[in-house]
Amino acid sequence: MTFQAPWWLLALLAVVALAGFYVLLQRRRQKYAARFTNVALLGSLVPRRPGWRRHLAFALVVLGLGAFVVSLAQPSTEVRVPQERATVMLALDVSLSMQATDVDPSRFAAMQTAAKEFVDILPARINLGLVSFSGTATTLVPPTTDREQVSVAIDNLQLNEATAIGDAILTSLTAIQNFTSTLQDAGEAAPPARVVLLSDGFSTVGADPEQAVESANAAEVPVSTIAFGTDFGTVEIEGQSQPVPVDRATLEQIADETGGSYSEAASASELEQVYADLGSQIGYTTEPQDISPWFVRGGVLFAFLGIVLSLLWTNRLL
Repeated sequence: MTFQAPWWLLALLAVVALAGFYVLLQRRRQKYAARFTNVALLGSLVPRRPGWRRHLAFALVVLGLGAFVVSLAQPSTEVRVPQERATVMLALDVSLSMQATDVDPSRFAAMQTAAKEFVDILPARINLGLVSFSGTATTLVPPTTDREQVSVAIDNLQLNEATAIGDAILTSLTAIQNFTSTLQDAGEAAPPARVVLLSDGFSTVGADPEQAVESANAAEVPVSTIAFGTDFGTVEIEGQSQPVPVDRATLEQIADETGGSYSEAASASELEQVYADLGSQIGYTTEPQDISPWFVRGGVLFAFLGIVLSLLWTNRLL
């Protein structure tokens, strides 16, 4: 919780001073009453008081005053709200290494399931596109709010040879640029954009990832990367088992140099969590929400309750 006008909190000192003054009065009354040594006479001179109930009533009023003071400081809390406008390109690795079964049931099947959950996580107004890459990169779905179109394209992904990470980023940037140009032609401002790239291996063909990083920085588009798979994955190629480790260093470097986020996932559940975190990061933002009305309501409730109890127990206002 933060305060928009924190200087008002200094008024709490006055509330504390009032409580201290009340305690001082009570002690003075006790000292005055103690002067009477005749207990019977004291009982006739000092009427029975409600004791702790009187103190409780005053405490409630003090709490009410404190709540009123806090409300003047305009307290606020951060709330999560959906992004109104953004463009996201999802780039998925469909190289043959995705056949590896070190991730249950396979890297490829786990990726498809998690990617479709990511599609559903994003707020409806965010434009989402899809790029698949192996030896080449292809834009399967340009940025759109049609989530069904993207999900169907994910279901129809096909594996192929080689891995072109650099081409995947460049193709995603081209799709974003084309979409942005369309919006600008229609008189709309370009929304912020981001590329989310998943890969399980080393870039073997196509543009150098460093070249793609330079283009992403020039376009001011962060690239968030996900390194998916374990170091123990293998695939059968021409009857021989071939190891397919993950190139974590390159993917982390891409994210760091473009201002994106880097994540690792070695299981289907971890990948789903990574996508959920990215969806929250990309699709939502936090904004301050004024909660001073809650303190006003609390102040009224405490003060009213304290006054009512005081009238019931002492026949006095306080």
